[in-house]
Amino acid sequence: MDDWIDYYDSTHTIYVSKLHRDLHFQIIARDIIGYISSPDATVLDYACGEALSASQVAGSCGKLILAEPAPGVRGRLIARFAPNTKIRVRSLDDVRKMQDQSIDLVVMNSVAQYMAPEELDAALLTIRRILKPSGKLVLGDILQPNVGMVRDVMALLGFGLRHGFLKDALVGLISTALSDYRHLRTRIGLQRYSEEEITAKLRAAGFAVQRAHTNIGHNRWRMTFVARPPLVR
Repeated sequence: MDDWIDYYDSTHTIYVSKLHRDLHFQIIARDIIGYISSPDATVLDYACGEALSASQVAGSCGKLILAEPAPGVRGRLIARFAPNTKIRVRSLDDVRKMQDQSIDLVVMNSVAQYMAPEELDAALLTIRRILKPSGKLVLGDILQPNVGMVRDVMALLGFGLRHGFLKDALVGLISTALSDYRHLRTRIGLQRYSEEEITAKLRAAGFAVQRAHTNIGHNRWRMTFVARPPLVR
């Protein structure tokens, strides 16, 4: 995961325009809010990225913890949300030290593809430990083995067409093809999981799991799973 952390801590071009970037985070925030079950909930966004719309999420819960591994991004989060007393910014090391059964909702969106399988396993065990018995993990944007880059391109173009940045999307795709992202994706690759594989991983970490009807974000060819500690009878 370290190479990807370094990439997202750099001046990258993963978003084709400011509108694309802003809409991306607005839609993710909207979808996260849909999983918050109480206005008093403590929510953890695991490897949150820039989280530009985190204030919206914080407005729907009691406390929002933004956990981010990239130090430069983390610094920007601290500066951006310093006035908001409901938002706390933490490192992933801080997450590993969190109190048992202290979190109501953990969201890990568009993260698993950048992690080695053993890194994901370790993260799931940590999340299982810090979740309350009534809590849940939302694991979003899981890439499927039989869905390649063409679907990602189609998802971006459709997103651009619906929201008025199709021309920027076309230009951005050319830029991405020549960028460090494409080179890194080719060299390291992204982790892909079938529904059965990710279900098995979650169950091995101690979760009961089901696939959500829709994915977090705009890419409908990716998967989201909702995992909970099993009910104790």
